[in-house]
Amino acid sequence: MKIKVIGAGLAGTSASYFLANKGVKVTLVDQKPHLEGPFHSQNFAELVCSNSLKSTSKENACGLLKDEIEKIGSLFIEASKIAKIPSGSDLAVDRNIFSSYIDNKIRNHPNIEIVEEKVEKIDPSETQIICTGPLSDETFLSSFKTLTQADACSFYDAAAPLVYLSSLDTSKMYFKSRYDKGEGKYLNIPLNKEEYERFSSELARAERVINNDSTHFESCLPIEVIASRGIDSLRFGPLTPKGLNDEEHHPYAVVQLRQDDVANTLYGLVGFQTNLTYKEQKRVFGMLSGMKDAKYARFGLMHRNSYILAPEILNRDLSLKKYPNIFIGGQFSGVEGYVESAASGLLAAYYAYKYLKGERIELIPINTMLGSLVNYLVMSNKKNFAPMNACYGILQNPHKKDRLEAYNDSMESLSEWLKFYE
Repeated sequence: MKIKVIGAGLAGTSASYFLANKGVKVTLVDQKPHLEGPFHSQNFAELVCSNSLKSTSKENACGLLKDEIEKIGSLFIEASKIAKIPSGSDLAVDRNIFSSYIDNKIRNHPNIEIVEEKVEKIDPSETQIICTGPLSDETFLSSFKTLTQADACSFYDAAAPLVYLSSLDTSKMYFKSRYDKGEGKYLNIPLNKEEYERFSSELARAERVINNDSTHFESCLPIEVIASRGIDSLRFGPLTPKGLNDEEHHPYAVVQLRQDDVANTLYGLVGFQTNLTYKEQKRVFGMLSGMKDAKYARFGLMHRNSYILAPEILNRDLSLKKYPNIFIGGQFSGVEGYVESAASGLLAAYYAYKYLKGERIELIPINTMLGSLVNYLVMSNKKNFAPMNACYGILQNPHKKDRLEAYNDSMESLSEWLKFYE
């Protein structure tokens, strides 16, 4: 058995590793090392926007999803445990260790052949999994449109800046995780009302790279867009002070910085995805206490995310309606987020494996978070379709008001489902 996987991001590597371990000969095609730019390293499975993989709690939607894919066998989760760094109740990783671990596993697997080239045309006769991700090439998108007779959609997304810890005046900050949960401590910059309102005002009027009419993803808005929605928007959003009071600090608002590497040299500004020019980032973020002389390892960046109109062209087994031999995984399918991307790529591989064997595809139970994500993709109104994160709002589980009960129900269903793939 053989298959082509296009794209070596979180979804493509997850799919390739699962299939290769099943004895399938995988041809993994990726543009690296020919592709260069601010979003790309030379490792597969890089993390661009943040180093956070969100909550580890069983009662959190993304926590449930992580445990689901760990149960069904995930290279993504395996790598995250190797690369884990302290981050309160969230799972955060050293980006380089994380991607290097996956890159090494993929490049050294005897059943995976790496082809470093740009895919410009899709061969509909090949069994394949398309995991080209949010930064899919325009030529590829044109070929996909011709194949499916459907347009790809897009929105603008952003990444937060990274700063060197050594360049910060930490005497003006304090260490604390929200509600003191978890082992990690965030660096916190307290703001009083006057400081907050001045900062919010400057953010809202600062110069941007891409015009204000750009379509943004609501779950990952640039911080300046949030600021422009009202003076209290940031204080009830990424700068909320809830759970960050202590005996010495009772801030009106708080800017948090999260450790980004094992060596503890880099920190990311939490929730500071931005479309500001580099000059404005230095000016406005430099207004924050302790940030005046901050040196940036990477400024915040804006980019366009592409995704398919899933309700129109995608089957529930993640194959194209017109081509059941072509499966879609990752953010290109319409899911949003690191964990969601890896999860959909892994699930596409499960389905493709059954297809290759000529056996019936057993669909993942809908009462799981992953099953509910797929249900969202295929059952949404195509006129209002937008990318989706794991959340309890879409969970198709009769116990979802009791999240621990929903968690247990999901795990039991997955155990039964896995029997079809033994």
